[in-house]
Amino acid sequence: MIAVQNVAGTRVAVLGLGRSGRATVRALEQGGATVVVWDDGGEARAQAEADGLEVRDLTKAKSWDGVSLLVTSPGIPHLYPQPHPAIAAAWDAGVPVDNDIGLFFRSFATDAWDGFGTRPKVVTVTGSNGKSTTSALIHHILAESGRPSQLAGNIGRGVLDLEPARDGEVVVLELSSYQTDLARALTPDVAVFTNLSPDHLDRHAGLGGYFAAKRRLFAEGGPDRAVIGVDENEGRYMANQLSEGPGDDRVIRVSSGTKLEEASWAVFARKGFLAEWRKGRQVASVDLRSITGLPGAHNHQNACAAWAVARSLGLGPKAIEAAMRSYPGLPHRSQRIAERGGVAFVNDSKATNVDSAAKALQAFARIRWICGGLEKEGGLGPLVPHLGSVAKAYVIGREAAAFARQLPGIEAEVCTTMARAVERAIAEAQAGETVLLAPAAASFDQYDNFEKRGEDFVAEVRARLG
Repeated sequence: MIAVQNVAGTRVAVLGLGRSGRATVRALEQGGATVVVWDDGGEARAQAEADGLEVRDLTKAKSWDGVSLLVTSPGIPHLYPQPHPAIAAAWDAGVPVDNDIGLFFRSFATDAWDGFGTRPKVVTVTGSNGKSTTSALIHHILAESGRPSQLAGNIGRGVLDLEPARDGEVVVLELSSYQTDLARALTPDVAVFTNLSPDHLDRHAGLGGYFAAKRRLFAEGGPDRAVIGVDENEGRYMANQLSEGPGDDRVIRVSSGTKLEEASWAVFARKGFLAEWRKGRQVASVDLRSITGLPGAHNHQNACAAWAVARSLGLGPKAIEAAMRSYPGLPHRSQRIAERGGVAFVNDSKATNVDSAAKALQAFARIRWICGGLEKEGGLGPLVPHLGSVAKAYVIGREAAAFARQLPGIEAEVCTTMARAVERAIAEAQAGETVLLAPAAASFDQYDNFEKRGEDFVAEVRARLG
């Protein structure tokens, strides 16, 4: 547990009592604060009262007497499409609003670090797609190389649930736009930007606001080193903004598909090979094609970013390559779950938007594609150029028929349920093909989250394969 600093003797309000909210309460109490809480759910409030916490309706002006800070959970809107009433009330009362990420950055360093031989570091990873895989891969490389490491943030555990830093440790944080948008302190040592594609547009009032939320980690955080994916204009812009010129190696540019030989420091992948270039010459190369935990060009971009971080932390190429080869992959992200009769089964339920689904479709040669769900803003048009590898689509979701009509040039069967889709895909799949779940849509029309959807796919496949 990271005890929050500089809150002793103060009263702090916590809005939202999910995973991060509960951890925030404990960390504030450990730091000596008196905590009051509110959650829109009656069950969460009742549990808080049973735990001995003071529950206040923070939407009421009178609830702010004596409160010096509000800490809100990342899923609660603080500006768009409109601020939560409790946050608006905090503004009116003149109470600062922060989140657990801001508390972490102002509390992680302690006096104990004076006795360390090597100062701990924080690596942050943000972007639209690939940030979970990149974060987990960095953590895996560090662990395999014998470097103390913890992984938290938008993946795994809450940031304030981390253990206090050890000598030489590296903390790897996956951060969403919801987390970077509000945090009042952002001071990573190394920050990664993977890529940008339209997502969460209602929460950020459009693509510009979404990018601005990501950019805060670099513009306000001032990392010692920035690893920037430059396959989109937003990444190219940010790399240019952060760099002082061609010789500035504080910015490491990464790409999947583009040679970056002119940059002072770059890591890129082409045709399955990763190359690291520094000051105009190649210093390392790895064949990524046989690394089963990182299939496809999108995962090769993730590998480039993780490689760049590991190199910036002083790890050698051989150690990084060996660790990559043992990387098992993450559940629901290009997760190979079975193979039978020459047919592979891959769970990419995390492909909840068009861009991530397009990347998944480019990773395999011939695909029986399970797709569909709660369609996101913008439609499926950008997917059309990437349907060439699809032998057939099996569409799930409550609006499966409407989804299927947006897939021109391929056969699409309306299945509605996961059980029917898996049954039909298995019946028709041939050796050399891949049955791929990459929905290109949110899960909330049928499932609580993408994890539940992926678990259902895995269960249906295993039940039928025996």
